[in-house]
Amino acid sequence: MGERVDAILRNKGSAIWSVRPEATVYEALVLLAEKDVGALPVIAEGRLAGMFSERDYARKVALMGKSSKELRVAEIMASPVITVTPEHTIEECMRIVTAHRIRHLPVVDGDHLVGLISIGDLVNAIISAQAETIQHLSNYISGEYPR
Repeated sequence: MGERVDAILRNKGSAIWSVRPEATVYEALVLLAEKDVGALPVIAEGRLAGMFSERDYARKVALMGKSSKELRVAEIMASPVITVTPEHTIEECMRIVTAHRIRHLPVVDGDHLVGLISIGDLVNAIISAQAETIQHLSNYISGEYPR
């Protein structure tokens, strides 16, 4: 399986929602809910500074009894950020999310954030590739393979 991240981004689209480090955690939670996503890149001065996720909220705000309307994203965001490039393979990305126990990977090209992929995107890509392989093998076995 040699599919790369750029293929996922082509299928998924290029929309990236982000939050500023000085935004309140509450503002970030509202954006997560509005966009129906589980994580947001944190952008400071045009650069990726961190990641904010539902997990960050649950573990660093809710369980500690802090107020999401007063706490800033910068205080709880994950940083430094583990990133991938469009040239990374799906397999490489799966190893990264598994090894680091993360669910979202920002995709960077040089210093530019070009996308965000989730573990769900990776699993869907793997399932699609396996379905295609199964179809090819079925065609081969039944004699319907291309000549």
